[in-house]
Amino acid sequence: MTRETAEPATPPTPAKRPAYEPATRLLRPTGYDPAMRRPGTTIAGVGLLALRVITGIFVIVEAILTHPSSLEVTVDGESFGTTLAVVVTAVVLLVDAALAFFIWLGWNWPRVVVMFGSVISVSSSFVAWWSSGQEFTVKAGLAAIAIDVLVLLALSSRSAAAYARRGEKPPPVRA
Repeated sequence: MTRETAEPATPPTPAKRPAYEPATRLLRPTGYDPAMRRPGTTIAGVGLLALRVITGIFVIVEAILTHPSSLEVTVDGESFGTTLAVVVTAVVLLVDAALAFFIWLGWNWPRVVVMFGSVISVSSSFVAWWSSGQEFTVKAGLAAIAIDVLVLLALSSRSAAAYARRGEKPPPVRA
């Protein structure tokens, strides 16, 4: 008596993307699909932006509660209980929240602005480390750098770009 053994069927492997893609392929317009569902990368990017806003609020509150005397600004003999740094940080947090909302709606320009800001943030942190040997700890910038890198990864993905540009009609084909 012989036994026939069939080899298990191997599932087909998806085609791998090359490690390097020419700019012409990367800049190719995405498909026109106004009904496209919001991808996970966009959700993750907005969630990380919300996390950045929340941590910024905690930093402002901690600065006010732990160093109230250093937050006093005296102008012409009058003392004010806030500093320019706290006000600027609050404005930046409001702008971040607004940009996150617009990204959630699927707008492209806020996604690009946030990615540009994250690149500037990570690059300036690198320059500070390189030029002055500034050390990074979780409390002194490492968490912010990590969030910026994750925001860049999420919002620069093909699916996030396709979602943000889903309503753009392709240019007319010329013969």
